[in-house]
Amino acid sequence: MRVNVCVGSSCHLKGSYDVVQKLQKLVKDNNLEEKIEICGSFCLGHCSNGVTIKIGEDYIENINAQNIEEKFKKEIITRL
Repeated sequence: MRVNVCVGSSCHLKGSYDVVQKLQKLVKDNNLEEKIEICGSFCLGHCSNGVTIKIGEDYIENINAQNIEEKFKKEIITRL
């Protein structure tokens, strides 16, 4: 599964780097390196809605370092 994290200007300023770092750690800690690929993506077009990730055709918005673990379990793990 490919998880695209917006790293465009707006999301970068809102903490996308921290989100990428935490996602990579969650993938590793859960031994999911073979199943989940974390990729950076320039603007996903949801700039006013906080850091956004895209999984397939679905956009998950308002991601931050504080809620990424919850979003990982709810939005990523359940799709495996």
